[in-house]
Amino acid sequence: MQVLSDDHGCAGWRGEMAGRIREFDWSTTALGPIDQWSGSLRAAVQMLLASPVPLVMLWGQPGYMVYNDAYAVFAGGRHPFLLGSPVEQGWPEVADFNRNVVDTCLAGGTLSYRDKELVLFRSGAAEDVWMDLYYSPVVEDDGAPAGVISIVIETTARVSAERRRREAEAAFRAANERIQLALNSGAVLGSFVWDIKANQVTGDERFARTFSFTVDQAQCGLPLESALRKIHPDDLGRVHEQITRTIERGVPYNTEYRIRRADDGEYMWILASGRCDYGDDGQPSRFPGVLVDIHERKVAEHALLQLTRTLEQRVDDAVAARIAVEEQLRQSQKMEAIGALTGGVAHDFNNVLQIISGNLQLLALQERGNQNVQQRVNAAASAVERGAKLSSQLLAFARRQPLSPTVMNPRRIFDGLSDLLQRALGETVVVQLTLPESSWSIKVDRNQLENAVLNLAINSRDAMNGDGRLNVFAENVSLAAHEVAGAGIAAGEYLRITVQDDGPGMPPEVVQRACEPFFTTKEDGRGTGLGLSMVFGFVRQSGGHLAIHSKVGVGTTIQMHFPRSDESEIASDEVRVMSQEGGHETVLVVEDDAQVRSTSVELLQELGYRVLQASNGDAAMVILKSGVKIDLVFTDVVMPGIEKSADLAAWARSRTPAIPVLFTSGHTRDILSRNNILAPGVTLLHKPYRPDTLAKMLRQVLADSSRVE
Repeated sequence: MQVLSDDHGCAGWRGEMAGRIREFDWSTTALGPIDQWSGSLRAAVQMLLASPVPLVMLWGQPGYMVYNDAYAVFAGGRHPFLLGSPVEQGWPEVADFNRNVVDTCLAGGTLSYRDKELVLFRSGAAEDVWMDLYYSPVVEDDGAPAGVISIVIETTARVSAERRRREAEAAFRAANERIQLALNSGAVLGSFVWDIKANQVTGDERFARTFSFTVDQAQCGLPLESALRKIHPDDLGRVHEQITRTIERGVPYNTEYRIRRADDGEYMWILASGRCDYGDDGQPSRFPGVLVDIHERKVAEHALLQLTRTLEQRVDDAVAARIAVEEQLRQSQKMEAIGALTGGVAHDFNNVLQIISGNLQLLALQERGNQNVQQRVNAAASAVERGAKLSSQLLAFARRQPLSPTVMNPRRIFDGLSDLLQRALGETVVVQLTLPESSWSIKVDRNQLENAVLNLAINSRDAMNGDGRLNVFAENVSLAAHEVAGAGIAAGEYLRITVQDDGPGMPPEVVQRACEPFFTTKEDGRGTGLGLSMVFGFVRQSGGHLAIHSKVGVGTTIQMHFPRSDESEIASDEVRVMSQEGGHETVLVVEDDAQVRSTSVELLQELGYRVLQASNGDAAMVILKSGVKIDLVFTDVVMPGIEKSADLAAWARSRTPAIPVLFTSGHTRDILSRNNILAPGVTLLHKPYRPDTLAKMLRQVLADSSRVE
């Protein structure tokens, strides 16, 4: 606007909005280009720019917005996007209100509102705003109303202050009623007034006596801190918090605290009630209150609380005992679930072992005269047996089994333990195994001993977070009487197997409980607390002793002591490859695993049987119903398809004469289903099996069938 090129000393004519109005493209609105504005419009804009109060002009029927610097502050986050926009688009949350304003003023009317409450979104969030609003029409050069001039005075602060004042007055009245009741109760310990601005507390004679002040001190005034120093240190924080809350929010002041008595130095309980008065400027000025003796009530409450806590402790103990029983039940159920899971793994693992074992036995049968092949087959078959034992350990992990102790030298365990531990613990754990040149023999269950060492090693790995050094070593020791005192074993010669880690160690209180069933320091989901208790029970059942030595920050050492055995070591059976003769009967092999099926067929053929094969129960049923003479069905327990092994066996046994059935499986629980899938009395051959075992079982089943006929 050319007329604003000379601001004549007017701040508004050289302000932010003057510049924005000059730069805005008004040709997109009903106002048209700025250089074509009418004199009346120019004058109106100059007037609102010069005004120090918030003014906004709504031009034309759409109410295009032109406003000054003061209104820009009021608009908040809506500025500068309001400039030149229709008022209903600029303030959509109050569109109906503004439409009425525009229509009324363009018709020549005026509007005014006192403390009008509206909900506006000035900064992206809804806020309650109170305003004094004045609307008048703005005429064009022809004298007809063409726009609306709006004076906007925000009164939110004043309205909020007035509301707080009314709330404070109401709180004062309520507090005054309580004070009057307290004064009439006969337990009043005095009244006080705190002059907040001067920070002086005055009180009556009873107040002085309660706080151990002289009457003159109480009447002349003391700093608030002098009274606060009499309050028990544990209560000071709560008192400060309540005072601040009352001053800032105007709510009644009610707090209980202890003050030291002058006569005996003991603390007594009092209730302080009061309020905060505000001056004409809205600032806090006075804080009157009253003190009430509540000592006897608090003593009674404390006694009742102690009694309640005693009763609660009894209830908690009973509940804890029940929870402990329930937890043991849940752990038992969890172990049962783990047993079911590991059973499935063992089933597949045994299938793999059966393939390996079967092919080894076939190789041995085909190369009977090759001694080198026989030795290698024996070595490989020994490894298969160890794998089968590992599978058996998986199946036994979740249940208690009787021990089968045999006399053995620990070297037989240590020879195969290194690889097992390294696979179980991971590459980041350094494992060191040490054994003396001549180890004493012990009489233990080998499987359980391997499990014990493995459990201790896994515990150490977890304690070291999978990264550290693990030492496993055995040594011959002679324990004197004083060394075994309280250990429950006699003095004598023992083989000591030690598992030692450099983890964080355990404090004494944890060491004391380490072998308790279900006790664990691992977080939920990482441990059952049964590992050490199982090791402890196994060692004790073997006539030995378990010792734990641990130091925080150094590591943990666990020692298993087993009595020395003077009996001769029983050598393990060598792998035998028997060419036991079979028979001339026809056997139907039903197995879903192609490799297992192939090796089984070849083994039976080597034994002299005629063999038919089927990949599942469906295919086997087709063969059985074809009329081909079948002398025996040799079937896996778990297979895919519609016809299950139990159905297959039931159909075979219903024939005349009945066709005998020999089941095979890598998991004994396959036939122990709670749904009774298989009939009792079924004959089962465990995988992996050897030719001699297979031949013996076949002849047994065929013989039993002949006796029945």
